[in-house]
Amino acid sequence: MDLEKLGTFRVAACDLNGQMRGKRLPNDYASKLSNGGVRMPLSALVLDIWGEDSLKSPLVFESGDGDGSMVPTERGAVPMPWLQTPSALVPMWMFSDNGSAFEVDPRHALARVLDRFSKRGWQVIAATEMEFYLVDDSNGQLQAPINPLSGRPLHNNAVLSVSQLDAFDAFFTELYEACEMMGIAVQSATSEVGLGQFEVSLNHCDAMRAADDAWLFKTLVKGLARKHQMAATFMAKPYHEDAGNGLHVHFSVIDEDGKNIFDDGSDSGSDLLHQAVAGCLAAMTASTLVFAPHSNSYQRITPGAHAPTGVCWAYENRTAALRIPGGPPAARRIEHRVACGDINPYLMLSVVLGAALAGIEDSLSPPAPITGNAYDQHMPQLATDWTKAMSLFESDPMIARILPGTLIENFCMTKQQEYDKLQSIPEDEHWKVYLETV
Repeated sequence: MDLEKLGTFRVAACDLNGQMRGKRLPNDYASKLSNGGVRMPLSALVLDIWGEDSLKSPLVFESGDGDGSMVPTERGAVPMPWLQTPSALVPMWMFSDNGSAFEVDPRHALARVLDRFSKRGWQVIAATEMEFYLVDDSNGQLQAPINPLSGRPLHNNAVLSVSQLDAFDAFFTELYEACEMMGIAVQSATSEVGLGQFEVSLNHCDAMRAADDAWLFKTLVKGLARKHQMAATFMAKPYHEDAGNGLHVHFSVIDEDGKNIFDDGSDSGSDLLHQAVAGCLAAMTASTLVFAPHSNSYQRITPGAHAPTGVCWAYENRTAALRIPGGPPAARRIEHRVACGDINPYLMLSVVLGAALAGIEDSLSPPAPITGNAYDQHMPQLATDWTKAMSLFESDPMIARILPGTLIENFCMTKQQEYDKLQSIPEDEHWKVYLETV
């Protein structure tokens, strides 16, 4: 996009909560982007969910709240089709003044993990499945959206209903068009279990591109929903009685010759696949804080609620945390099904892929794959609450192996501040905090 032909444009980096933090700039700033001419406090990436300073972070008062440089990512400028006035968003990431990557930036965390794959001559291919609800929040409560055809609220669940998709044809048509404009490759859209819940699958691509797509897709969906007089939310559990929102990720690894390292010609997959599975399982409980980063997330992670709770793997079994889908051996891959819809996609992919690589590096062996209903079996579990998740994440050696210590420290400080502040807010009001922030 030619930014100089626009009146203004936006620049934004991703904070630890997955929020866009940045600025609106006049078009004459376009020439200043590549040389670090746009600056922002480094502490902006550790703001809490309300957008307030994480006061215990050393990035705030202790260091004088210094600036870093915002530098465009390789994605380049993308249009913002949900706005009335034509504009563009330039995705950025943060660097220190000495030119080094700012370690708290979650995109840098993922780049660091992918660089370890690259040093082996490997490329990670990933695809996400994004679940969200369309809701009506016009009267101060969460309610089912109005069916545009009938003018009445939705009143029944409609799993894989084509008629429900058709009822929201205007929204989904514009969504597909907008994704094409933004370079987000969309596959299928389906209606899901919950009332007004949908899932959109994004196409497989390079893992960093997949994370970028997921981050941009969330903003796009929320913006378009408002354009259509609704709200869209990726919060883990909008309704207590309905299914929660997850974000499943499929990944495989391609070597220098273009061969999938998880494929050995068999249905069971290669030794490298099993080692990657073992690594993911080994880090899974300690990674709960990344997969379930908010208070509301733990309403989704309950047995029998269409979300994995046990640390296990299986072939073609959607009750397991890790699923190995069927199909031809050349397409052998791992589906990681744990993450809630409210996650930061860069952090999620960092811990998933970092754990998989650790399993390969250490030649770990997984337990036997389960069969049957995972909820009926005794096995290690994810962290059951937010405080336990924080404690495990902060102290686990596998997490320390995957993520920079400064990121771990600041993420835990931010989550603790959010936990403390939420204690004074009734639980039935928490949705107002999360509706469009996550």
